[in-house]
Amino acid sequence: MSRQRQFSFGFFQRLPKSLFLCLILAGLLFGLTAVFLWQNNASHTSLARDVIDNGQFLLSTSCHPSPEATLCLINGTTLQPSAPPSLVKGRVLAVLAEGDYGVSQSRQEIELYPVQKNDTTAAIAQKFDISLNTLLWANNLTSKSVLKEGQELVILPISGAMHIAQKNETVKSLAKLYQASVQDIIDFNQLGDYGNIKAGDFLVIPGGVKPKTVPKYNSVPLPKSYFIAPLPAPCMVSQGLHWFNAVDFNNNRCGDPVFAAAAGEVQRVGFTATGGNFVRILHNNGAVTYYGHLSSFVVTAGKSVDQGQIIGYVGHTGLTIPAGEAGCHLHFDVRFAANPFAKYAVGAKLGR
Repeated sequence: MSRQRQFSFGFFQRLPKSLFLCLILAGLLFGLTAVFLWQNNASHTSLARDVIDNGQFLLSTSCHPSPEATLCLINGTTLQPSAPPSLVKGRVLAVLAEGDYGVSQSRQEIELYPVQKNDTTAAIAQKFDISLNTLLWANNLTSKSVLKEGQELVILPISGAMHIAQKNETVKSLAKLYQASVQDIIDFNQLGDYGNIKAGDFLVIPGGVKPKTVPKYNSVPLPKSYFIAPLPAPCMVSQGLHWFNAVDFNNNRCGDPVFAAAAGEVQRVGFTATGGNFVRILHNNGAVTYYGHLSSFVVTAGKSVDQGQIIGYVGHTGLTIPAGEAGCHLHFDVRFAANPFAKYAVGAKLGR
């Protein structure tokens, strides 16, 4: 036995028995505490593994540390910045459940509803949990209007009013017009900190009251052939005029280039659940055109485009009927002017 070990053993022999027993008890207590903490930590780890798994896409698929903020589970309900580095996105679990497990979320977009047999305006309003006045205002109906089976109705996601923004309007002026809250309009329409709106925006006014004087929807005259067909010739009209002032084009395939119908400036590009990938262009005469269901777009907001310039490609993103590649088409609507292609019958083939 080495001198060091002899010295250690002799040290314990010289300790008073009472102190020696205290040291033993302290060691046992420390060991029991460590075991308890380990078990408790294992329980929390199991909870995190059960509630937040790879299928929920909160865990990094890479073994490398994430450059983003790391997170941990707090009180079994909230993800908060912390270690370990494999967690990448913070979300409250209640929101996660709504999005990933089928619990219906609050609707954020305007929908279209085909009237069914024996439907009434009151029953439809109740079905979508909006006020009867909201349904009537959005569709220019009255309490005495008779619905027809197959008729499409505009359904707002919340009780209130719908407004198509026009040049020089502001959120403040709209809030005053509809007796609504500025902040509610900004928040519901996700307008950002400054509440910037552009001509042609469809805005939902939460809690909005129909004004006594309804704003006049300005329409600009279009010279003949001001717009060209937005698809390569020959392109076929696959659906006639429908909401909103739109005509669909379909060449029975995806991937065809989509052209700017006239020169102008790209107002917005983006994605919505209904319209899919879209591009919106403000033209020199004040008209606005919208191109929806694109597979992709190749322009950015704020850029000028020439007539006939490629702005994207035909796809089936968003809500199409039927879904998938069989639903490939272009949704083309015109705001602040007549849609010049509405006069063509379904099945008509147009050149450029």
